[in-house]
Formats: sequence, structure tokens, C-alpha cells
Amino acid sequence: METRKVQVTGGSTYTVSLPKSWATENGVGAGTTVEFYPENDSLLLTPQSETDRQKGTLDISDLEGERLTRAVMTMYVSGFDIIRLEASRITTDQRSAIRSATQSLVGVEVLEETTDSVVIQDLLDSAELSIVNAVSRMRLIARSMLEDAVTALVENDDDIAQDVIERDDDVDRLWLVVSRIFRATLRSPRAAEELGVPREDCFDYHSSARQLERVADHAAKISNLAFKLAEIPEAVADALIELHGDASDILEKAMDALVAEETGEATRLGHAALESVLEIDEHTRTIDDMLRELDPVQAQSLGLIVDSLSRSADYGGNIAETALQKAAPRP
Repeated sequence: METRKVQVTGGSTYTVSLPKSWATENGVGAGTTVEFYPENDSLLLTPQSETDRQKGTLDISDLEGERLTRAVMTMYVSGFDIIRLEASRITTDQRSAIRSATQSLVGVEVLEETTDSVVIQDLLDSAELSIVNAVSRMRLIARSMLEDAVTALVENDDDIAQDVIERDDDVDRLWLVVSRIFRATLRSPRAAEELGVPREDCFDYHSSARQLERVADHAAKISNLAFKLAEIPEAVADALIELHGDASDILEKAMDALVAEETGEATRLGHAALESVLEIDEHTRTIDDMLRELDPVQAQSLGLIVDSLSRSADYGGNIAETALQKAAPRP
């Protein structure tokens, strides 16, 4: 840390010098334009950046399959708009992995292909999908997935179960968008300003999006188990429907608290959601007692479903805690 004294020039202008080492490292010199971003009682300074799209190059010679797919996704989340993938010769399997990665990302398409390179580009206008909108869409999809997963189970409907599993990909795509936006706000105060959301709030939305992504994963897990289960006892089905209703209610209250504009309303909803989480444990114990009377194989699968619904409620509780922190007074 370095300190500088503020001086007055011309009788009305405040001036402060910049550390030479920082200026040199960031290409700041005489005539350079810098940008100032007020953030509460802080003032962030950064060299004026170009508006050109961020380009990145990755050597994929030693990457294939899932490792290559993850590498492309990592470049995307890191904030690159144009990604050039290079190798002495790109194999058919590598091209397949690259296509798999682009299909898992929102607004990304292959721009150019040659024998030794593939260029992919993010075509999504960041203004079209804010972090708040992305999280709101995740909320809607995850909630409907959980509801449909339980419906598929109790009605023994494989078509609904398959649809739930496919929708998990939509939530995963949105999760990567949220992560990309969040990382952009950490790198650049300009990104946060253009987004119109304080960086602390971006952290809260990012944390909550992670919980929603996990809820969607458990909905997909329930649907996969539904394929293996035949008709289940009516009493157990009714109990699972009731448990889902409680878990869904917690998620709704928690998300309402997160997006509430009034502090009092956010606090009320957040506490209500957390108090409801405590009641879930008693509910799950009741269902566990019912499962002891069933065939062990069936009971085991249904026990996993009970656990998934209980965990979904816990994730709602995590969102509620985040909402309470977001609503709390800030120093």
C-alpha cells in the first residue's frame, strides 16, 4: 500500500499523484486517460480500456474429450469473447469435444475451422442478459424441474422424467453465464457499472445461482431414479408431494427475499424460509419411518429421493441466508 496527500491546484481542483510503478505496469503516462468509478465511499481508478472484444488462444494439442470441453468452458467463463483453439492437426474427436462445449454455452458458435485451428465466438450481447435476469431464469427452470420430477415419480411418467433431465442442461448454461458475468465485475469496475448492479450484489446473485444449479441437479437425480421405480405406495407418494411442496415454498420465499427491494420485506421472507427449513427434518424422518416397511431396494431409491428434496430445501436455506446478508446494513 502506498499513500498520497491530496493537494489543491488552481484554488478549486483536487489533485493526487499516481505511484510510478503502477503507472508503468499499466501503460499510464502523460496524456493517458483514466476512468474513475465511485463505489460508496471508495473511488476506483483504472486506465481507460479499449472496447474491442477479448481474444484468447489455447493450445489443445494435449487435450481431448472432457478435458478439452472443460478447457473451452473455462476460457468462456474467464471472459474471452473470441477463443482460438490451435494444434498441429485437430482430430475428429477434438472437434466433437469443441462442438459439445459450444452447445453447452449460451450464444457461442464456431466462427472458423481449419485443419490446425478452430475459432469460436461469443455472439451474445451482454446487455441482453443481466445477472439478475439469468438468475431469475434459473429460478423458474429449477423450480419447474423439481415439481415435474416429483410428478414423473408419482405418476410413473418416463416422458416427463426425460424432459426434466434435458432441462438440466439449460440451467447449467445459465450458471456458466452467471459465472462469466460475475468474474467480469471482479476484473473491471466498468462491467459492474454497465450492469447496473453493485459488485456485492453480484456476489450474492452468483452464490444463489450456485444453489439453484444444485437444485436442478437433484431434480435430474430424482428423474433418473423415477425410471427405475414402478408404482409406489399412495401414502408414500402423498408424503413426497407434501415434502416437495415444503421444499418449493422455501425456495420461493428465499428467492423472493433475494430480489426484494425493501429491506424489511427481504428480512421477513429470509427468516421465514430459514424457519421452515427446520421443519423439513421432522418431515423427512416421518417418511423414512414409512420406507422401512417397503422392499429394501425400493426403499433405498425412495430414500435417495427424500434426501434430494431435503437437500433442495437446504439450498433454499442457503439462498435465504444470502438474502439476509444482502439486506443487512453495510459498513
